[in-house]
Amino acid sequence: MAETAQHKEANAGPLGLLGFGMSTILLNLHNSGVIELSIVILAMGICMGGLAQIIAGIMEFKAGNTFGATAFTSYGLFWWSLVLILLTPFGQESDGRSMGFYLLLWCIFTAFMFVGTMKANHATQIVFGSLTILFLLLALHHFTGSHIVGMIAGIEGIFCGASAIYTAVAGIVDGEFNRPIMPV
Repeated sequence: MAETAQHKEANAGPLGLLGFGMSTILLNLHNSGVIELSIVILAMGICMGGLAQIIAGIMEFKAGNTFGATAFTSYGLFWWSLVLILLTPFGQESDGRSMGFYLLLWCIFTAFMFVGTMKANHATQIVFGSLTILFLLLALHHFTGSHIVGMIAGIEGIFCGASAIYTAVAGIVDGEFNRPIMPV
């Protein structure tokens, strides 16, 4: 009897979560006032925030995971749209009100995605719960112009990004050891 080679698909989750988490921390270091907005943040947003998550989303589509496919592809495209807004390629500055509505729509989408995590592990729930709060705070910051709300959003965003990185690393480590090592 001929042996058939078994193809094991890689877990795309850690790649997508790392792309999201690293980009989110870097941008929110800016939002909290630690660093200036620069090409460093924009490049991270295009590559890790955008491309890495889109690749992970396509892998999740292939694996039949609708939640992962929708989440990673959508947030990857969020990063690309955000970079386009920040680069203002059309010579138009975004105003606080339109940026507020942009972020509010992402808040609503993320709140619904958070509901989808109710059957997932606690780490994933923390990522999506804190991301919902982050989008709400960022929307409020843009609607009100409050510097304090922006700083609070930045600090919360650093937490959100760190929770995504932790979840990604747990997925990698647990996968390599074929057993739970890092609690999720």
